[in-house]
Amino acid sequence: MDLGLALPTAGPQTSPETIVKVAKEAERLGYNALWTFERLLRPLDKVVLWTGGEPQMLPEFYGSTYEPLETLSYVAAVTERIKLGTAIMVAPLHVPVMLARRFATLDRFSGGRVIAGLGQGWQENEFETANVSSSRRGTRTEELITAMRAAWGPDPVEHEGEFYRIAPSQVNPKPIQARIPVLLAANAPAAVKRAGRIADGLIPITSSAQELRGIVSTLHAAAREAGRDPADLMVVNQAPWPTPITRDPIGDGRPFLGGSPKQIAEDLLAAREAGATQVYLAGGQGLGLDEGLQASDVDEWLELLGEVIEAATHLGAVTP
Repeated sequence: MDLGLALPTAGPQTSPETIVKVAKEAERLGYNALWTFERLLRPLDKVVLWTGGEPQMLPEFYGSTYEPLETLSYVAAVTERIKLGTAIMVAPLHVPVMLARRFATLDRFSGGRVIAGLGQGWQENEFETANVSSSRRGTRTEELITAMRAAWGPDPVEHEGEFYRIAPSQVNPKPIQARIPVLLAANAPAAVKRAGRIADGLIPITSSAQELRGIVSTLHAAAREAGRDPADLMVVNQAPWPTPITRDPIGDGRPFLGGSPKQIAEDLLAAREAGATQVYLAGGQGLGLDEGLQASDVDEWLELLGEVIEAATHLGAVTP
């Protein structure tokens, strides 16, 4: 199993200098991938969250976020080996050819290190801002992936679908990778099954190894039903912000994939046994908020990240 890390691209204290520092150190420590995410805006009125329930204010976390692909392009120039992933881009907000060309351009500049994590979105304000209907967004996302893959393929590129049309055209540059991995963010059964049918993998957020095991089982069953080999699919489990990494162990109420380096390593081993091919730690994704890291914590956090990968390697949870 691989270990990834979310870049600190959100919050009032993040900066290009800090992002570059974290990217370089993550590669030096042996992390396998860096991850960014997309948030178009933070509405100032209450909204219904992706979890449902009564409307509430979006976390301040979303008030300042760096654009993911531009950030990864910058990071590509100062790293050599580490993978560069989005978790996630809100697929229906984008034109397939434009998004495909942006990913392909990054793939070329990075030497073939891109992982395209996509989601179908949930925030109605973002759909309104992009002038895109939020209805049938799962079906729209599925067709967008088909159109993107066509754009990455040989010319002439052509696509005729319900939502998108590409007239026979040249679309370049092409990515270095023969097939940029496309992962879908999903926890709900229908979306997980969609990933098993059409994607190269899944990005879930889980609160336990047991929950992760159930999601992986659903994914693999859907893949087999579609005539695909489950072994070919990536499962990149996210330990979300602000899941902490602490010097001392956490007692009762410890979140999955949070706590001391040894506790996190034990959870990583459980995640591997549950079917994850990668876990990425997102506790440092936002800087300068009421909870989570401050910019002044980054050096200590990076030191703890080194201890996490050492402990996880010792237990056999991650691939050295």
